[in-house]
Amino acid sequence: MSSAVLPSGQRVALVIEYDGASFHGWQLQTGSAVRTVQAELENALGLVAGQPVRLICAGRTDTGVHATHQVAHFDAPVSRSTRSWLLGSNRNLPDSIVVRGAHVVPADFHARFSALSRRYLYLIHNSPVASAIAVNRVAWVRPELNAGAMHDAAQILLGEQDFSSFRAAACQSATALRCLHNMEVRRQGELVLIEMQANAFLYHMARNIAGALIAVGRGLLTSADLAELLQARDRRLAPDTAAAHGLYLTGVTYPKNFDLPVYSPGPIILQ
Repeated sequence: MSSAVLPSGQRVALVIEYDGASFHGWQLQTGSAVRTVQAELENALGLVAGQPVRLICAGRTDTGVHATHQVAHFDAPVSRSTRSWLLGSNRNLPDSIVVRGAHVVPADFHARFSALSRRYLYLIHNSPVASAIAVNRVAWVRPELNAGAMHDAAQILLGEQDFSSFRAAACQSATALRCLHNMEVRRQGELVLIEMQANAFLYHMARNIAGALIAVGRGLLTSADLAELLQARDRRLAPDTAAAHGLYLTGVTYPKNFDLPVYSPGPIILQ
């Protein structure tokens, strides 16, 4: 974080953390009274700049979805230091949103199109009784889950595949082809953690994968069933979408030449 004043027009990348429970997703909804993460951030940055600021993010999270490492960029309309953008925006944000870092990036950096991959974590509280404290921060599943079976089945999804069976009906992507780089499921006490990394995700893809793996963990689907579902390319055959409040965007990776630092995940309740 530098106190040196940057010229107007300089592109700045922000690393952002937020609790999505009280927001109607990331994306600004013009003419609507609903709260969104983008609207809160643009308002805070606008107060620092004294004029409107528009953000572009790496991935638009849904209503109730959280982030420990969202990335967004903007072109500074006025001369300010990265320190001013960081401290000034945080001063004007609600407690549920924090800008963790502000960094100067080249003009060809794009938070969405320059990204090489995104990482998501899905947190499941697997217990006979729900948690009152973590109600909006984990998904609750009462029946005991077989995390080992979930992990083994998840490996079927690796590589470049057509994920039509795991995209929402409202998905507007031109292609359902995505490349899953990594899938891991593990148990940590009463928590079952699903971690996934891909070049990009379709609309509801992460939550739909989580929903299918929960069905595997409950013994309702086998690995063979999951393979057949993937090949069927039909969302109507898949289990229900997993709850939004269990999902966290935990990282976005970029080419090394952009020199964006990697932030360790902030504290997550029950993890």
